[in-house]
Amino acid sequence: MSTAGKVIKCKAAVLWEANKPFSIEDVEVAPPKAHEVRIKILATGICRSDDHVVTGSLVMPFPIILGHEAAGVVESVGEGVTSLKPGDKVIPLFVPQCGECSACLNSKGNMCIKNDIGAAAGLMADGTTRFTCKGKPIHHFIGTSTFTEYTVVHETAAVKIDSAAPPEKICLIGCGFSTGYGAALQTAKVEAGSTCAVFGLGGVGLSVIMGCKAAGASRIIAVDINSDKFAKAKELGATDCINPKDHKEPIHKVLIGMTGYGVDYSFEVIGRIETMVAALASCHYNYGVSVIVGVPPAAQNITFDPMLLFSGRTWKGSVFGGWKSKDSVPKLVADYMKKKFVLDPLITHTLPFSKINEGFDLLRAGKSIRSVLTF
Repeated sequence: MSTAGKVIKCKAAVLWEANKPFSIEDVEVAPPKAHEVRIKILATGICRSDDHVVTGSLVMPFPIILGHEAAGVVESVGEGVTSLKPGDKVIPLFVPQCGECSACLNSKGNMCIKNDIGAAAGLMADGTTRFTCKGKPIHHFIGTSTFTEYTVVHETAAVKIDSAAPPEKICLIGCGFSTGYGAALQTAKVEAGSTCAVFGLGGVGLSVIMGCKAAGASRIIAVDINSDKFAKAKELGATDCINPKDHKEPIHKVLIGMTGYGVDYSFEVIGRIETMVAALASCHYNYGVSVIVGVPPAAQNITFDPMLLFSGRTWKGSVFGGWKSKDSVPKLVADYMKKKFVLDPLITHTLPFSKINEGFDLLRAGKSIRSVLTF
């Protein structure tokens, strides 16, 4: 029996308010409107950015269905959709690609104007939601909302991928892996023989290390206050691992001491203003490049010595690794299928969707890199 054009009743993890557990609820998912697609989610990763909404450091409207790193199959399409059809295996894109805005048209940009990241409305393009629970409208999350059996996204926010790709692995290409790997290869454009420092060794930070290694960096210094993460960092390409707690002097001075004048490239993959400034200070005083990859906390401003920049350093941000999403995601999936990079070391836990709260507990306890929920 076809579900196209009908409301689908299914399970979703609703976050009713901040700092509360997810509640598995029965929700109604409306059919897709014009230029929208409804996707059956097969697997979704738990990313620190989802937890930032729970804790309030990333401000979003409630109630909300979080999740943005996933793989699924198109169930039905709205009027006018040409790039996707029912049955296509897809990855939802939290950075869409409309192909028409200034960022999409510029070779240097990837932050499509159709994104819902900054001043998030938590709604579809027409200002309404496709989710209802207990008679109440539920907000979408950055145009994706993947902690649900079915979701609706705009056509520009999903892309067809190889139908043979394993969803419980390649869902990471929807955020964590691509964000880190691209920060090194696309945003920083790390060169062979260069030195790099990576602050924060979660799934994204480890993916930055993989990108630095793929670029041929000669030295990759991993920095984290949790030394349990060092073995995995070394396995993926780190040459040195440092715990700031083991040193009396500030971490940027430790890194300068190790490298002479600082690293060529530094990456902040935590989302803390103190480490953002430390990462900037630890790159070469004249030609160093520091990239902010971690989501900055809401309502916090950075104070830093402008001499850090005056001497020549470059400070950059990177969203989704600088990749143009529709163009790049299918290629990254193809590269994974050709074994050009691995994803298995990043996935420490695979859990049924019903255990979502357990997955977040593992993340908060520092016991997981990526937990993937399967449906």
